[in-house]
Amino acid sequence: MKKTALLLTLLCLTLGTLAQRVDFNVVPLPRCIEIKDTVNCFMLKDGDIVSYPAGDVEMARNADFLKEYVEQTSGLKLQTLPNEKKAAITLTLSNNAKKKAAAILPEGHAAYAIQINPKGITVSATSGEGIFRAVQTLRKAMPLGNTTAVQFPLGTVSDAARFSYRGQMLDCARHFFPVDYIKRHIDILALHGVNQFHWHITDDQGWRFEVKSMPEMAKEACQRKKTVIGHNCYSQDAYLFDNTPYGLLCYYTQAEIRDIIRYAADRYINIIPEIDLPGHMVAALHVHPELGCTGGPYDVLPIWGVADDVLCAGNPQTLEFLKTVLGELCDVFPSQYIHIGGDESPRVRWKNCPKCQAKMKELGLKKEAELQTYINKELDKFLTQRGRTLIGWDETLEGGLSENAVVMSWRGYEGGIEAARQHHPVIMTPTSHCYIDYYQLKGETQTQPLAIGGYLPLSKVYSMEPMPDGLTPEEQKYIWGPQCNLWTEYVLSPDHVEYMLLPRLAAMSEVQWLLPDAKDYTAFKARLTRLQQLYRKLGYRYCSKNE
Repeated sequence: MKKTALLLTLLCLTLGTLAQRVDFNVVPLPRCIEIKDTVNCFMLKDGDIVSYPAGDVEMARNADFLKEYVEQTSGLKLQTLPNEKKAAITLTLSNNAKKKAAAILPEGHAAYAIQINPKGITVSATSGEGIFRAVQTLRKAMPLGNTTAVQFPLGTVSDAARFSYRGQMLDCARHFFPVDYIKRHIDILALHGVNQFHWHITDDQGWRFEVKSMPEMAKEACQRKKTVIGHNCYSQDAYLFDNTPYGLLCYYTQAEIRDIIRYAADRYINIIPEIDLPGHMVAALHVHPELGCTGGPYDVLPIWGVADDVLCAGNPQTLEFLKTVLGELCDVFPSQYIHIGGDESPRVRWKNCPKCQAKMKELGLKKEAELQTYINKELDKFLTQRGRTLIGWDETLEGGLSENAVVMSWRGYEGGIEAARQHHPVIMTPTSHCYIDYYQLKGETQTQPLAIGGYLPLSKVYSMEPMPDGLTPEEQKYIWGPQCNLWTEYVLSPDHVEYMLLPRLAAMSEVQWLLPDAKDYTAFKARLTRLQQLYRKLGYRYCSKNE
């Protein structure tokens, strides 16, 4: 045994002059990094094998991901084989029969452990998602640049996410981003441990979802005649337009969406679609003016902001239309959660609409806000029958929540606190910490890509605490987790999306993963430097200044 240990030490020292060393101080930071031996090591080399359980398609896919990522970062070419006893890296799912492995997994979500001994590396988890998250940690720990071998110190790295819901929203209605970019975006989310992609696909300025029973919807509602230029949208007399049609045939077919869903699912990311209603529906009204209170005509909006024209709550055709759209949405998206928006829906048209006023009288309603609750409750019942759960923005609280509603709190924490006290699940997305369409750098609006306004530096995102004070332990259970949102009124290209997203998504990933006591902004910035090197290698655009 002494001779074996001596040979291993000599091997590490010899190859160590050529090999580069892993560094587990990654983003998000693992909960426990326990290095037991910094002299002895395990050396990962070209041709080494990644093993996985035979016949397990999911684990085989995770092994392939690890092989791909290792080559991408370090240049090492690994093999993948099932049940290989001499493997350098072994992927295994822990269960009750393997208590030793299960014992080191921390409490939390997507838990995993990486154990390194002189003979190899064992990656264990209770789920395929946990294995995938461990693979991402290994990927980020690997040295960047071609090397002959990679040196792993002996010890254990274990981790689990604090929150079950770890989201990011991308608006593809204001500006459209092609399928190839959506997949690249999903890859970015996977790198940061995100497990929920909230996909905003309809709005006043464009409808991006193919409704097969109404083919004219996407084909006609996806295009606007022109678009306001820059920030010239605060006074009607000051509007400046480019006078260029935007969005011809820019929508996602159901076949394309199913392909994207499969791509995301392989990376353990659920896609939550959003059809915003009853407001933000002018693009739909352009095709179906009979669903509006005034009867139109309506043009797909060329400006940003909030439109007075919304779906008519008193027209029985409105619910028929919405159930048709949401029915097809449920057919395409397997997500348990369906987002129906509910934000920024003025009621001025409803006040003056005979049909809406008649509906209020019929239902015994006292205020127009309750009409929106009536719509929400009807759709809640519809989605429940389909085995789904409704999510809405915090405005859905105003007329009373439907029975099964989840609240996404964006106008601050207050809506989320109120919903949690009513025992409704909450996703925290306050503008103060989560709206990454704001500028990242203070006082440099001329040198940065255009943003909607405001100022949200990296440090402010990192400082977010999703669990607000004042909730009882029982009420805190209803806070599912945080999400950052990227609206794209002023974000025209994939390149621009990435600049707004990165590195603020890295800060949000630590909010989503780390326990509060483990957060340290100074230490995070040091770890971020290595992550940004990976951004460069992968060709991601990011803001290099961090405030």
